[in-house]
Amino acid sequence: MRIFLLIFLAAGLTTGWAAEPTLEQRVADLEAYMNNAARVATASHVAGPGPGHNAWMMASAALVLFMTLPGLALFYGGLVRQKNVLSVLAQCLGIAGLVTILWWAVGYSLVFAPGTPWLGGLKFAFLRGVGSAPNTDYGAWVSHSTFAMYQMMFAIITPALIIGAIAERMKFAAVMLFVALWMFIVYFPLAHMVWGVDGLMNGVWNANAKVKSIDFAGGTVVHMSSGWSALVLCLIVGKRLGFGKEIMAPHSMVLCMVGTGMLWVGWYGFNAGSAVAADGIASNAFMTTTLAAAVASATWAACELITRGKASILGFCSGVVAGLVVVTPACGFVTPTGAIIIGVLAGIVPFLAVVKLKAKLGYDDALDTFGVHAVGGTLGALLTGFLATADANPNLAANLKDIVGRTLWLHQLAAMGLTLVLSVGATVVIAHAVKAAIGLRPTSDVERQGLDINEHGEEGYLLE
Repeated sequence: MRIFLLIFLAAGLTTGWAAEPTLEQRVADLEAYMNNAARVATASHVAGPGPGHNAWMMASAALVLFMTLPGLALFYGGLVRQKNVLSVLAQCLGIAGLVTILWWAVGYSLVFAPGTPWLGGLKFAFLRGVGSAPNTDYGAWVSHSTFAMYQMMFAIITPALIIGAIAERMKFAAVMLFVALWMFIVYFPLAHMVWGVDGLMNGVWNANAKVKSIDFAGGTVVHMSSGWSALVLCLIVGKRLGFGKEIMAPHSMVLCMVGTGMLWVGWYGFNAGSAVAADGIASNAFMTTTLAAAVASATWAACELITRGKASILGFCSGVVAGLVVVTPACGFVTPTGAIIIGVLAGIVPFLAVVKLKAKLGYDDALDTFGVHAVGGTLGALLTGFLATADANPNLAANLKDIVGRTLWLHQLAAMGLTLVLSVGATVVIAHAVKAAIGLRPTSDVERQGLDINEHGEEGYLLE
């Protein structure tokens, strides 16, 4: 009996079971949890996630999904004509389901599993091994499963942004096929390069990153990729029938404004949640997000007053979204003053792109995805290089202390260039492949009658 007891104890010691943490280690673990730092004890009595951080990240995941469903759906839905409102809602819902399946199968693994600097491996395929214990590559106190679901919401909203540029004139099946291919060729590689633990452009956490760029919540990954792809896709699809000749005014500014409010609320999960903790960095991102959105909205409205004599609801809404877009890559890295600067520029530069550039070049970016997301995301990525400071985020002092405030903007330019080339080049190939396979547009009769009744057999409003 004594022999069996000795064997049992020896097995426990070799596995760490009997390594009872000291009081000092347990107190240090508690301090690490409060400060969102790495665990200290080798056999912590708190083996799972920290409840506060984990709860915030679950709430943030829900907020980011809220941005797409119903936020973006209502924002875009209100901006199209009445006969096409359901087509926008269907595309948002379809993308949510499609991307969820891809994310479960291989998407999460290709983005966040260790692999090459360009693409992750298949370690987490089918969410294998993604359980309640934290993945300390990305968060010491947040469940791996929570982190995976949080990032899935980013993967859902990114391609959904693209549909704003081709609204009212692209077949539902073509949209779904385009998104499926685009996720594999653009989003998964780009997200790994920027956020993966061994990513090519993960300047904050990968000491060996070749491009030491920073992107707190998706300026390149989300907004630049979707915005530039949207421009290319709308050029390939072509203009709406009657564009420039018929009035194509939004059918419901009420829905647009409600959707804008939902986007703003959800964006706190998008930006503050990207801290992957309920800590001081998240609080700073919360504040800078608020300041930039509010200032950009007021600035866009002021631009309308100066140039048109009236400030429209659409202008206020566009300014809010532009401010949120431009501050996204910077929100966890800049001070409140930096956020004010971002807000002013976010209200001016995208306004000029939407009102002046679009009219001059004549492209049919139906809901201004390029003007707001591509131009805004590009502007935000560049401004982050100039305004980021370790005073706002001490993590910048780890691998980037020699370039922050000096040459970081050059690394941002490199990341922006790679993002642009990948997004544009891939979209050209994917769009033409889909066009050859199943076609991009419905018939002229279907487009004139509306996508709702023809593609979905329903109408958004029954007024009789």
